[in-house]
Amino acid sequence: MSSSPETVAGRDSDTVAGSARPLRNLYYLRFGFAVVWALLVLAFARTINPAVVVLLVSYPLFDVVAAMIDFRSSGAVRPRVPLYLNMALSLLTAAGLAVAVTAGIPAVLRIWGIWAITAGIVQVIVAIRRYRLGGQWAMILSGSISVLAGTSFLLMAGGPNASLTTVAGYATLGGVFFLISAIRLHRVAARGR
Repeated sequence: MSSSPETVAGRDSDTVAGSARPLRNLYYLRFGFAVVWALLVLAFARTINPAVVVLLVSYPLFDVVAAMIDFRSSGAVRPRVPLYLNMALSLLTAAGLAVAVTAGIPAVLRIWGIWAITAGIVQVIVAIRRYRLGGQWAMILSGSISVLAGTSFLLMAGGPNASLTTVAGYATLGGVFFLISAIRLHRVAARGR
């Protein structure tokens, strides 16, 4: 049995639109979480205290949950290995941050910087593999900026002005890129209706 090019293209379009919907919703959620998280960090992160420890560890744990949701809902466009790698990196980061908080802000920034660099690379890989969905240019840009931000966190950790508030700006910018991708995916999903 053969399929006409129109039927195959229609199935591909349906697959893309079907994958775009849950990814779009997840990206909206990630935007909201990043903004709320950043505001809380700005409010509490002058020093390391119990609230800040919870905030710091919760961010990579939320990333694990988001990657699991992404993995379960993205179907045919699911980049398995990079998503598994992202989950592992985020779990290691949560554990690393739980230990680093006992050594001070520079140690936290070092762990956060390493995570930003490695997660940024993974984000670029995932976005390239999902490029046909649309809206992935923002994720490619976000991942690239994450690598640069991670490098700046590492440099800041060695300087006299180490501050946790910089991670709030990083999270906010990442959230904005998720919002841009969500809006673009919203259009892709709407075309599939």
